[in-house]
Amino acid sequence: MTTDDTIHAPDEAWDARVKAILKAELKRKGVTYAQLVDKLVAVGVKETEPNIRNKMARGKFTAVFLVQVLTAIGARELRLD
Repeated sequence: MTTDDTIHAPDEAWDARVKAILKAELKRKGVTYAQLVDKLVAVGVKETEPNIRNKMARGKFTAVFLVQVLTAIGARELRLD
């Protein structure tokens, strides 16, 4: 997807992109959803594995959740491509 395509993409395309970015970061860090539950607890966020799976499957979650996950897994940079 080029930058021009991204700007005019429907919401579903944006949802898919954000989902792919977060999944890639989890994979890069080698963190499973089960492990993510514990890592989120360590930063003061209570989530269950089924809730995380549902959010990821839908590809819809808040920016707050995105930042919470990135913080919990120790991501200091985010790759957008």
